[in-house]
Amino acid sequence: MSADPAKAIRDADFVFENIIVKVVANRNSPEIELPGTKVGPFKEGKEYEVRYWIAKELKKAGIAHIRMEEPLDLTILNKIQWKERVQSSQKVTSLPEDFYPKLRRYLEELNENAIKKPEKRADSEKAKNLSLDIIRMRLKKIVSLASSGRDQTSQIRQGLTKEEAYIYDCLNNIINKWQHEILKIQEEGDKT
Repeated sequence: MSADPAKAIRDADFVFENIIVKVVANRNSPEIELPGTKVGPFKEGKEYEVRYWIAKELKKAGIAHIRMEEPLDLTILNKIQWKERVQSSQKVTSLPEDFYPKLRRYLEELNENAIKKPEKRADSEKAKNLSLDIIRMRLKKIVSLASSGRDQTSQIRQGLTKEEAYIYDCLNNIINKWQHEILKIQEEGDKT
């Protein structure tokens, strides 16, 4: 396990960038050659499956728009925040595995919209605050679970995303080593 949380997040993002998503062609377009692959040709109105990173480029070029199965919005963030708040402190609400990559992209999109249209700033700020609240509540629970001393790691990890499982594993490992060292010193003291 890497000791770099940024790497764990980059790894999850890499996986997300390569998932297959659906796009709908906005216009006709010939076959496009990309590094290591070809896509198209595209016919206006037809649906195609491509990797997410390709879909972003097609969207940027105006060739197609992405059809996300479960896009994030303020309503969904409000529901997640509410569920997390009412859930027991020893249980995290299950989130889709790709929640954090989607969240980063959603917040980035809202921020870009707020720059273009200042009246959208309130939505961007609300989404950011909801996201921080969700993250803080979940982290608090993860720290509590990692330090609980319970030997149910696989059961606990079920409700966590990859990024959260990484944090849980790191904390659990550090806490277990720390407790072992404390007890080892105590045991050595008992021998004298």
